[in-house]
Amino acid sequence: MKYVILMQVDPAVLEQLTAEQQQMIGEGHAAFITATKESGEFIATQALGDPSRSKVVRAGGDRPEVTDGPFVEAKEFMGGFYLLDVEDEARAVELATQIPDARIPGLALEVRPVVFADLGDG
Repeated sequence: MKYVILMQVDPAVLEQLTAEQQQMIGEGHAAFITATKESGEFIATQALGDPSRSKVVRAGGDRPEVTDGPFVEAKEFMGGFYLLDVEDEARAVELATQIPDARIPGLALEVRPVVFADLGDG
């Protein structure tokens, strides 16, 4: 089963991290990627740019409207994701607990099953 682990980021939390915490996060993600590649569970990961650099496309009268954004009433945003192929939800949750963000108060990981995927591999 494929699961996506969404990394929820709060910029205020990131700004408060110590140098040691920043290093722990970087090294922890590198170790997580290596481990899940070795286990055959890794499919992909992407880190996303700050929301201030995004555009929002939504319905707007006769044609879609494009605005700077997003303008949501939340301080957290999706900072990136891991796409994994695991045995079941329990394994996906187990892996999520190994991501260093799970040890930083104010950051969160969301584990969600993938119901459709086209990875463009033919």
